[in-house]
Amino acid sequence: MSENIIHEITILPGRNRNGEPEGFDEIRIKPGDTISIVGPTGSGKSALINDIEIFASRDTITKRQILVNGTTPPDHFIRDPARKPVAMITQNTRCLCDLSVEDFLCMHTRSRGYRDQDLVEETVSLANQFTGEAIRRTVRMTQLSGGQTRSLMVADAILISNTPIILLDEVENAGIFKNRVIEALRRYHKALLFVTHDPLVSLLSDRRIVMHDGAVAKVLTPNGSEQSALKQMLAYDAAIAKVREQIRAGELITNAIPA
Repeated sequence: MSENIIHEITILPGRNRNGEPEGFDEIRIKPGDTISIVGPTGSGKSALINDIEIFASRDTITKRQILVNGTTPPDHFIRDPARKPVAMITQNTRCLCDLSVEDFLCMHTRSRGYRDQDLVEETVSLANQFTGEAIRRTVRMTQLSGGQTRSLMVADAILISNTPIILLDEVENAGIFKNRVIEALRRYHKALLFVTHDPLVSLLSDRRIVMHDGAVAKVLTPNGSEQSALKQMLAYDAAIAKVREQIRAGELITNAIPA
């Protein structure tokens, strides 16, 4: 088994802000899993995904340890950005590179050893499934909106970086279609951990990690018990999206959202 192939990552417990042990044995995450991380502001959600992103080894304030395939991750996973199997995208993700979208993606594909121009086109096409405002290949990266930037980074992580683990930190309010992102990540068999306050994102996830006082309070696995609520939330979300687009188009809103 190659050390570069991730079959599973494991979160081993650390301690809460009072120094007390977290109340779980381990959390295992495999490619294809979708996990939402929920809890009040300041409860430790971002700290959890930061531990995963840096492959913490009892060396962070949380004292958690992250294993890859049941053992300590190889050093190049931590030290070499080009070989890092984790991509983290936040609301504050910005691009300072003043290249066109096409040139930026071409540069990235070349740095990864790819020579397939179709990959650039496929990446832009995938990104445009996530954002309501189409991304043009000729526009400069610095001219993209926040939602466009995040959508492009997610598509890049899936297709060009091809990382098996993608961490999204509260990007649902950044103008992206979160349900489409989750569908794509499942389709491409990526593990997704989504820090979120959005109930729809939580209901779309396979599991929910509930945070409190800097620690994991519980891990919920609904196993289909929330399907009725999910259908209702999808209907509400579609209705809100329709009204949003009508407002953007300059229309008057005369029909109420279904109760």
